[in-house]
Amino acid sequence: MPYVRVWVHLVWSTKNREPVLGEEMRAGLFDHIRVNAREKGIYLGTIGGYVDHVHALISLGSDQTIAMVARLIKGESSHWINQNSLTRGKFEWQEEYFAVSVSESVLGKVKEYIKGQEEHHRRRSFAEEYQEFIERCGFASGGLKSTQEGSCLPPAQAGGKMKLLKLMANNLEPRWVLTQWRAS
Repeated sequence: MPYVRVWVHLVWSTKNREPVLGEEMRAGLFDHIRVNAREKGIYLGTIGGYVDHVHALISLGSDQTIAMVARLIKGESSHWINQNSLTRGKFEWQEEYFAVSVSESVLGKVKEYIKGQEEHHRRRSFAEEYQEFIERCGFASGGLKSTQEGSCLPPAQAGGKMKLLKLMANNLEPRWVLTQWRAS
């Protein structure tokens, strides 16, 4: 049996960043995602978010990929939201997501950052943080032109470094995965 411990900080948003995840809904959604993840063999270290996005810290199993885990969590949770009529109209997640590998040495900081999303976003919107991330990491409107290395961490996690890689999911849409996060 292989022994694997690869921590990933996964972030995704509601379709068009619609602020539909109220406090009560988030609590129920996060509980549901925890149960669903456990049933699917996905180790979910912590989960948090705000009205328009979700952060999850997961540990990938030896047979799991980031794309597979994101698809399972996002797909089943949007189905659950719609099945239970928790929003007006059809609920959808944005297709894009961010995934950052996390060093064991900073797990505590990442967990606190995820748990503190509500307070964090009272001061700063997800759109502002997203835009700064895109600019700092060198993403162009047409996508990253080549692999780059630099400091792309959100301000609350600054001091680490990541290497950016463009991945293709199903040969259809680009997915950006940030890897090699290590404390400086």
